[in-house]
Amino acid sequence: MTETLPLTFLIFVAALLYSSVGHAGASGYLAAMALFNLAPDVMKPTALVLNLVVATVGTIRFARAGCFSWNVFWPFAVFSVPLAFLGGAMKLAIPAYKMILACVLLFAAWRLGAKPSVSPSAEPKPVVLPLALFFGASIGLVSGLTGVGGGIFLSPLLLFLGWADVRRTAGVSVAFILVNSAAGLLGHLASVKNIPAGIIWWAPAALFGGLIGSELGSRRLTPMMMRRLLAVVLVIAGGKMFLS
Repeated sequence: MTETLPLTFLIFVAALLYSSVGHAGASGYLAAMALFNLAPDVMKPTALVLNLVVATVGTIRFARAGCFSWNVFWPFAVFSVPLAFLGGAMKLAIPAYKMILACVLLFAAWRLGAKPSVSPSAEPKPVVLPLALFFGASIGLVSGLTGVGGGIFLSPLLLFLGWADVRRTAGVSVAFILVNSAAGLLGHLASVKNIPAGIIWWAPAALFGGLIGSELGSRRLTPMMMRRLLAVVLVIAGGKMFLS
């Protein structure tokens, strides 16, 4: 209990912060669990289950607020889902995936912080289908392997290429996380068939954090504030991955 309660609180905070920018928080959950020395076999399915909880809430909230675009979503999701399932059934060496993920997070945070904010009047560019299919497939495989839903990769990509504004990026990313997490978890269960018992504590904490954060992100925060929050989230997650 002395470990469960602090970890539950950290999961709540991660869910709140990540969901405000259209993420489900997997990298935060993984970092928090690493601080408490949970086994890798516990970390991956737990992150995927919590992702499902928070991403479901976020998808509904952002969609109702008009922040979702099917035309941006489907080219990335069509190949990411089967590859996330495949990745979920595979195992990757924990030290290697932590180093890779940390580098990607910190690079994305740097790019996001350095690039000027998108003008509110700027029209998003049309999605280039071959590129979207390729990136979606790649992100899906990485998502399944690591237990991360893929929003940390998709969000910077959409913003850097100008395919969506900040708020619609959040809405598309959280739906993308939802389908990838579901596929990755199914792939994991097909090979390991294990859900950690601590999920009965952590899932409600993630749910409440996701409810609060998605409300802030979908209706109350300005695009610039969301952009800065996203950069901070990526820096925190990347730093924790290096240290854990």
